[in-house]
Amino acid sequence: MARKAKELGPLAVNRLAAPGLHFVGGVAGLALQVNERGARSWVLRVQIGDKRRDMGLGGFPDVSLAGAREAARAARAKVRAGIDPVADSRALRSAMKADQAQAKTFKFCALAYIDTHEVGWRNAKHAQQWRNTLDTYAYPLIGDLLVRDIGLPHVLAVLEPIWTKKTETASRLRGRLESILDWATTRGYRAGPNPARWKGHLDTVLPAAGSVADAGHHRALPFGEVGAFMRALRSQAGISAQALEFTILTAARSGEVRGARWIEIDLDAATWTVPGERMKAGREHRVPLSDAALAILGALPHGDPTALVFGSPRGSMLSDMSLTAVLRRMNVDAVPHGFRSSFRDWCAERTNYPHEVAEMALAHAMGDKVEAAYRRGDLFEKRRRLMQDWTDFCAKPESRKGSVISMNAARP
Repeated sequence: MARKAKELGPLAVNRLAAPGLHFVGGVAGLALQVNERGARSWVLRVQIGDKRRDMGLGGFPDVSLAGAREAARAARAKVRAGIDPVADSRALRSAMKADQAQAKTFKFCALAYIDTHEVGWRNAKHAQQWRNTLDTYAYPLIGDLLVRDIGLPHVLAVLEPIWTKKTETASRLRGRLESILDWATTRGYRAGPNPARWKGHLDTVLPAAGSVADAGHHRALPFGEVGAFMRALRSQAGISAQALEFTILTAARSGEVRGARWIEIDLDAATWTVPGERMKAGREHRVPLSDAALAILGALPHGDPTALVFGSPRGSMLSDMSLTAVLRRMNVDAVPHGFRSSFRDWCAERTNYPHEVAEMALAHAMGDKVEAAYRRGDLFEKRRRLMQDWTDFCAKPESRKGSVISMNAARP
């Protein structure tokens, strides 16, 4: 048992300055320890089982004599209850540190998720879209919340204001919230079901995206009007108009055309090979070039194989709005991507080409058997004939009884 000492008052304790352990009484084993440098701190000497332990109770004078005695009594009460106060205090400190390590905000988790995954994303624009939507809609409301505290009310607070107004953006944002929260759960920063999951959860409180907005269809010209449009397009000057014509003739995506470089073009083989990192599906895609597509390329200056085919006057990539601007100048209510729909409708209604040939021309994901056929080259040759037929169709404006196609009439 710790020896009892004469009970000292605050003034006497304040005078203790000699190095060593000075028992102050009031509580058995309570002492003021003074080190060689004169620093003073409280120590409780206590017997726990068959071991004597010296338990620190804080520095003096930050912890007063009264405070030290109160802490010492609480520690001795634990000993009487069979609890090791030293181990208990150590466990509490460890738990506090662990809690602090796991107390991450939603914004911290979102930024960490993006940093981890963007190396595997197709392009920088994808990562920027993540950052933009989170900056605009999520961070102002939940960015500073601990990710473990985020529940359904917080997710709905982010999504509901834009769900019926900006449905496509809201739907993508929901998926991003779900991915970030899943990541946080795996890292141990939160527990329980994901409040941003759709099936069996949000689908019971939010209307399906397709029921409140169009399915994201791009405005397109009916394929019967494409020929007249192409004739008008060829009268437009500038690299953007040439890029748009090439986009239509190849049924390619705007970004694939704007990012094309001469090293991808084989004029002798009449083939454009788009590398996988620039394709939506992440796989290399070969595009057969029709006579008209080759003519466009032949009219462009080229020499540096690394140069952009449709570069701006300064040599930089055309913006994603440059081709759309051509359509707006022509007062045509369509977008560049919509011509892929025009092409697909023409394939289905005016040709006998198999479904998989048209889908492969659009670089849509296909089954294993079709991919194997593509690698053998037979679909490529079929697609070459298809793209030439499409080019020939685009060169012949259709006469539509009772309707006149105007490319200059102002839109309402």
